Formats: sequence, structure tokens, C-alpha cells
Amino acid sequence: MRNNSRNLYLIPYVLWIVLFVITPLLLVLYYSFFDIEGQFTFKNYKKFFTPVYLKMTLSSFWYAFLITFFSLVIAYPTAYLLTKTKHKQLWLLLIILPSWINLLLKAYAFLGIFGTYGAANSFLEAMGIGSKQILFTDFSFVFVSVYIFLPFMILPIFNSLDELNPTLVDASKDLGGSSWITFRRVVFPLTLDGVKAGCQIVFIPALSLFMLTRLIAGNRVITLGTAIEQHFLVTQDWGMGSTIAVFLIIAMILIMVLTGRRKRGIL
Repeated sequence: MRNNSRNLYLIPYVLWIVLFVITPLLLVLYYSFFDIEGQFTFKNYKKFFTPVYLKMTLSSFWYAFLITFFSLVIAYPTAYLLTKTKHKQLWLLLIILPSWINLLLKAYAFLGIFGTYGAANSFLEAMGIGSKQILFTDFSFVFVSVYIFLPFMILPIFNSLDELNPTLVDASKDLGGSSWITFRRVVFPLTLDGVKAGCQIVFIPALSLFMLTRLIAGNRVITLGTAIEQHFLVTQDWGMGSTIAVFLIIAMILIMVLTGRRKRGIL
């Protein structure tokens, strides 16, 4: 009787997965085998392995790596300091709050900040450096992307550090371990799951960015997400757009497998 009740509760979940996860994926796969004229073909997959799309793929992975790397470099020490501060939950909330603001609004805010007469150039002029072209550069794209994804990197790392047993750190210091050795051999390995989760949360969406490439990078940065948007909304070549999406989904699944949490064996 209990099993029947449990199965009954699973029905909404299964329906949700089928309708909004499996069905869209199958539709994307289905459309990838048709050209712009609606004819069945494998040319889309052949076209993907041409230099243009391979270069675009490498560019997407490179920028996703940079965004993830800088987010991690900033997030780990920030999360570590948060665990040592008083009212850490309040500070964590203040860091997470900007993620509640619409992405488009934040992008337009940075258009004003990095613009010719924006706050950033005003500060540079006050420092005697002079006005610079900040907007529509690789720097502005990576900077804004890191700012947007940073809270999502901080949160899982903070949780891992907060759950860390402090007696393990004390034991390492009692045994003569320096602060660096304690971090390298105790703290970081025990919080690696949080780091992997943060990298997964940041890298996967960064791989398919398209709005920021238009507004902040001014189309100087071309990613797979940009190409998908172009094929679906501009050229109306849904088949090629779906093909790119298929490879993007495969890449995301591989990333999830590589960064997934593995059960540790009991020594």
C-alpha cells in the first residue's frame, strides 16, 4: 500500500520530466536531421565539423573556462572569509541578492557603467589615465559574466566550507601542518565537491551565453549560444540550430559526468 502511494506521488514528477525535459530534447534531435527546406539530411552534422563551427566551439569553451576560472578564484576566498565572519548568513544573503535581479536589467546597467561617459571612464579620468574603450571588449564580457555567475559559485563552496569539521583543521595544525599544507591537504580536498558543483553551475550556462555577447561584447564574442539564436531567429535554419544544440547538450552532459559527485570509498 505504501509503495502504491509513493508511486502515485511520482506521477507529477515523471510527467514534468517527460513534458519539459525529455520531449524538448527529442524535438531538438528530430529537427537536427532537417535542412532549411524541411528535407531530411545529415548535412547539418557534416557542416558542424567545418572550421567555422569548430572555431566557434573552441571559442565557447575558452570563454566559459575563463568565466569559470575567475569566478572560482574570487569565490573560494570570499566563501572562506564568509565562514569566518559574524552574521555570515546575512552576508551570504547580500551576495545572493543581485542574482534575483533580471539578467537583462543588469546587462543594461553595465552598458551605462562601461559606456564612454559611464562611471568606469569617469573614474579612469579622475585617476589621470584617461577615457578608454571598455564596452564591447573581451574584458567587459568576461567581467560582467563573472559578476553575474559569482553568487552561484560562492554558494556551493560556502556550504562545503561551512559543513567542514573544524576539528580536522585543528588536528592538522597540532600535527605540525602549516596553514598552506592544512589548506592543500585537508580543507581543499574536503570541499572539492562544492568546487565541482560551483564549476558545473557556472561553466554549463556560460557555454551557451548569447545575450551578453550582443549587449556587452557587441558581437565581438561569438559562442554556440549566439549561433543557435541566429539560426532560430534570423536565418530560420532550425535544423542547423538544433544540430548545434545537440552538440551543446552532449558537451553539457559530459561536463556533468566529469564534475559529478562520486561516492568516496570507506577506508
